[in-house]
Amino acid sequence: MMIQKTKTGFTLIETLIAITLLMLAVIEPMALTAQSLKSAYYARDQITASSLAQEAIEAVRSVRDAQILEVAEDPSVSIDIFGPIPVDKDFIIDTTTNAMAECTGACPPLQTNGTLYAYSAGWTNTGFTRTVRACYVQPVAPFDCNGVASDEMRLRATVVWRTGSYAARSIVISENLYRWVSN
Repeated sequence: MMIQKTKTGFTLIETLIAITLLMLAVIEPMALTAQSLKSAYYARDQITASSLAQEAIEAVRSVRDAQILEVAEDPSVSIDIFGPIPVDKDFIIDTTTNAMAECTGACPPLQTNGTLYAYSAGWTNTGFTRTVRACYVQPVAPFDCNGVASDEMRLRATVVWRTGSYAARSIVISENLYRWVSN
């Protein structure tokens, strides 16, 4: 009687198929996780940009309201309530002080101390650049901004940022301010 030996184990092809399946089982969820993280970072930055744009609008409104209060406290004061707001020029506003400065060339990036966004010496530059533009709105051509003073001003705040390898993104918020008191 002849005893035949049988070999047990995996062939090379079976091993390659098993490794391929294992790699797919590990790599695909990792790729999905990486894409989810990119999307989460983009969403975080988009929310931050939207808040920064709205914050700029509110800061300019605060400047206008401070002028209105000054007129209300002393009617003999003759000031233009839109006076401190640069017209038909790009400018930045530091929302910690409501200080406005015209941009010469490109506006500088916002800075942070880890909690607040502003323009302060010694703070770290961020990936966000906020630009504000104001113009007077004319009653006969409500969507034209031509620099002639009127009782209505249109504000446009633009925040530009870049998240990871994505192209630069931007958010634009517009709002109109009215001269609801006379000087």
